[in-house]
Amino acid sequence: MKRSNFIYIVIVCSLVMNTGCKKFLDQVPEDRITIEEVFRKKRPSEEYLANVYSYVNDESNIWGNWPWVGNADEADVTWSKYPIYDLNIGNMAAGSVLFDKWGHYFNGIRSATYFMQHIDNNVEIRALDGQQRIDQYKAEARCLRAYFYFLLMRQYGPVAILGDTLIDPGAPADAIQFPRSPFDVCVDYVVSELDKAAAGLPLEPTANGQVSDLEYGRMTKGIALAIKSRLLLYAASPLYNGNTEMATFKNPDGTQMISQTYSAEKWKRAADAAKAVMDLNLYSLYKDPGGDVTKSLQGIFFNAWNSEQIFVRKANNLYEWDTHCMPRQAGGWCGIGPTQEQVDAYFMKDGLPIDQSPLYSETGFTNVNGVQVYNMYMNREPRFYTDVTYQNCTFQGGNMSSPATISFFVSGPNGKNGHPTDYTRTGYLIRKNVGTQTNSGSGGNGRRQERPIILFRLAEIYLNYVEALNEYDPGHPDILKYLNMIRERAGIPQYGQGPDALPVPATPEEMREKIRAERRIELAYEGHRWFDIRRWKIAPLVMGQMHGMDVNRDGNDFYKRVVASTHLFRPANYWFPISQYEMDRSRLFVQNPGW
Repeated sequence: MKRSNFIYIVIVCSLVMNTGCKKFLDQVPEDRITIEEVFRKKRPSEEYLANVYSYVNDESNIWGNWPWVGNADEADVTWSKYPIYDLNIGNMAAGSVLFDKWGHYFNGIRSATYFMQHIDNNVEIRALDGQQRIDQYKAEARCLRAYFYFLLMRQYGPVAILGDTLIDPGAPADAIQFPRSPFDVCVDYVVSELDKAAAGLPLEPTANGQVSDLEYGRMTKGIALAIKSRLLLYAASPLYNGNTEMATFKNPDGTQMISQTYSAEKWKRAADAAKAVMDLNLYSLYKDPGGDVTKSLQGIFFNAWNSEQIFVRKANNLYEWDTHCMPRQAGGWCGIGPTQEQVDAYFMKDGLPIDQSPLYSETGFTNVNGVQVYNMYMNREPRFYTDVTYQNCTFQGGNMSSPATISFFVSGPNGKNGHPTDYTRTGYLIRKNVGTQTNSGSGGNGRRQERPIILFRLAEIYLNYVEALNEYDPGHPDILKYLNMIRERAGIPQYGQGPDALPVPATPEEMREKIRAERRIELAYEGHRWFDIRRWKIAPLVMGQMHGMDVNRDGNDFYKRVVASTHLFRPANYWFPISQYEMDRSRLFVQNPGW
């Protein structure tokens, strides 16, 4: 699909955003209008809907606002001044919840509900655009509301389902006593809402009945189905599907919060949901027209509105991501680095993991254009080179006028001795989705490389599909087909077909391992890993001490695995706590286990 000239809806209703209040603006003086008038006029109603869209998350700030990358085992954020550091060392409690989004998303839910209940009164929209436009706007708000519920559920687990009930912000405590619903009940509700929304949403954003470039960013059928795909994949996973370790997690009335009975049908439901997105035939994996693998992998993020992008947010702060990930040589802040665990996860160019490939070596160096490169970094797959800035690689970006070798030795230009805080603790920096034209850091001139932030893309849907299908119908030919499509685009050998084909995994367990490994690499640093290791219940195995190269050394002493940081995990960390403030207000709430 062509995606250009996108305009993200402007946020103009901050009062409504905060309260969903009885009055849009005070009626005095006379040029201000009542909330009733808002929903009789076209423009104010559309501005109200724009406010609902404003709750869609921009997850580019992983150090202060969103912990899904820096609190997993894939990357480390170097600065101790940000809340991600407190989370990693376990400095959180119900009385001081970090990254707390509970109230934020419930405000979005309330605003969406208020809009849905009042937009039918808009006589001006009906006269100008017809009932169809009102119905579409309601479907957009319904989809947004369902998405906000999903975002609550992935962070907090079971939530309170309010349905179409509107609670006045000033309501007394007795009026807001809603218990949390079991997770499966929450899932069924959100799925039903997404299905209703999808039925009323266009395949592509439209204006006056025509596909319009100016409308990209609005809810579509594909977005609704993609949200459903991710939700049902989570619901089918071990954390939620027959998890007997959560047997004591109950409401005060004894209602079980997490299903104690395993159901294979949940996997089928997840597979069907992913396939529904694919069957729209609207999306395809992005590939460079010239067949260049590197340009294909980079273009996913930098070729705006391309065919792989399903749900994006234009308004974002990705330029800050760029600056935080770039080396000091480029004017960056040199502080977001892949862990050694993530570096080790990338395949070799023969498509095999490092512990199975004869190409892998941690002995010696190779001369690359006059620079000695450690053999650990040689013969790796293309995604490694597009994703990771490593010792003695070549980089150009920011305020660099020409390519240069990047060094993380302690006394080097990006090393620990050169700045008290701006240095990578792992000896690597993230390169994936880093806009090298951005230069807003130290010594920069404020340039920004603009592009949308991707919230859902087709590669994830393919990986959702093959994971669910392998659990429900192992051996189904689609598993290899779509897994291999990911690998083919990545420029590595496929399983059972093509040049240098690798053996097909012989058992569902082996295939599960391959799918998880592919997901870890393909979706790296995109905010998936935190939820994946929890829903698979492997977080206790992979969290803890995170490693990197020895950034306290120069020369060959640098190339040694050492502990770079600690990303604490304890049983309570499967979900965030509900704040004590919310627990005090809603006496029927049960707190998440361990808090």
